[in-house]
Amino acid sequence: MTFFLNGEGVTRDDAKTVGELILRLELPSTTVLVEHNGVALHQREWGNCVLRENDRVELLRVAAGG
Repeated sequence: MTFFLNGEGVTRDDAKTVGELILRLELPSTTVLVEHNGVALHQREWGNCVLRENDRVELLRVAAGG
């Protein structure tokens, strides 16, 4: 399946949901914000949000600093 991740086309068959994608990318769920097709998702929605062909997913990592 091909979808857009942070604006770049990617092909992945190992993740069927946003939650699986986060796990496969080994991102810490406590510091990731997700937007799926223009809609911000709460972490509890990740496991139910099915990825489909040509979806657009934006992942942002929150970092503290000064």
